[in-house]
Amino acid sequence: MTQPHPHEALILGAVRTPFGRRGGALRETRPDELLATAIGGVLQRTGLPADRVGDVLAGCVSQAGEQGANIGRQAALLAGLPAEVPGVSMNRMCGSSQFAVHAASQAVAAGDLDFAIGCGVESMSRVPMFLDLTLGEGDFRGFDGLHPDILRRYAIPHQVESAERIAEQWKLSRADMDDFAIESHRRAEAARAAGVHAEILPVTGVDREGGAITLAHDEGIRASIDVDRMRGMAPVFRQPGEGGVTAANASQMSDGASAVLVGRRGAAEAHGIRPRARFRARVAVGSDPVMQLTGVIPAARRALEVAGLSIRDLDWIEVNEAFASVALCFAREFAPDLDKLNPWGGAIAHGHPLGGTGAGLMAKMLAGLEHRGGQFGLQVMCIGHGMATATVIERI
Repeated sequence: MTQPHPHEALILGAVRTPFGRRGGALRETRPDELLATAIGGVLQRTGLPADRVGDVLAGCVSQAGEQGANIGRQAALLAGLPAEVPGVSMNRMCGSSQFAVHAASQAVAAGDLDFAIGCGVESMSRVPMFLDLTLGEGDFRGFDGLHPDILRRYAIPHQVESAERIAEQWKLSRADMDDFAIESHRRAEAARAAGVHAEILPVTGVDREGGAITLAHDEGIRASIDVDRMRGMAPVFRQPGEGGVTAANASQMSDGASAVLVGRRGAAEAHGIRPRARFRARVAVGSDPVMQLTGVIPAARRALEVAGLSIRDLDWIEVNEAFASVALCFAREFAPDLDKLNPWGGAIAHGHPLGGTGAGLMAKMLAGLEHRGGQFGLQVMCIGHGMATATVIERI
């Protein structure tokens, strides 16, 4: 029997805040405070003393305003970690906090650290999407401001247009995408009603009038869908009849944060912490910058190859629902058991706080594996400009 590596990186804890609607219950909560809540929450749940954390690696996409000036370091200080604990912020766009978890686990596996936190945040209420690109001169409309030489090589469109082209390539109809969105909400509402989201940290928010409330579930989930209204919505960019991507079959802009504590087995056991999962694969790939979102396919293939598994070996598959067409093209390519694909719904229902989603989906997947008694989970996320991240974990 193969002995485990002495520095094998194990997941010790994984949490996320509820994801709030943009302009919703978390609109008055600063993103650094949201991230500090997630960092503090994962330490409290695991019982690890704050001074044992070796590094805080934070994903965040729009690093400007309240999310600027290294929010990873700021959130660590807000969470009460000692000044000696460093922090860093990183941007791999939608895969930012998934990659932050990868980087944290790689530092542990290298023997550099005993413990590290991979985490992430985005407040799309308080920091407009790609504020670092627009500099506040207007709403984000696309990537026209990139270097002209890049755009001459790759005519990178808005991601909505890439999602439309994916629908065309895989022959996905508007009805296919709307039906997928309806099922995402149905599954998410069923999970919410069943109270199975053990990974969620309830947080204080505000109601419409500004009164204090406790938010304990994802705010964007709809218990019922007006199907006629959904099917009548106009496409986001294209003319009616010429496109199928609408606000209803795409991810919701959201506010939220997440954190995953990674550590060595021996170090964890010395603190009485039971490891919950190990990493079987950590992958990042580049893909076509024009189609942008199809990287989930090569990323998943590579992750399964590294893990020595097939799609049939998986008990949970978490594909970020940036757009319904992304998850549907993945399903067409891999033909997974659909009951195992986003079993608790996805970003169409619960939202997508960009930099906070990756570690949040990992926490959700781990909670799902534990709830179902499953062993292997695959998480994969599409990324702008043509990339993707994928992780395979094995529950211990």
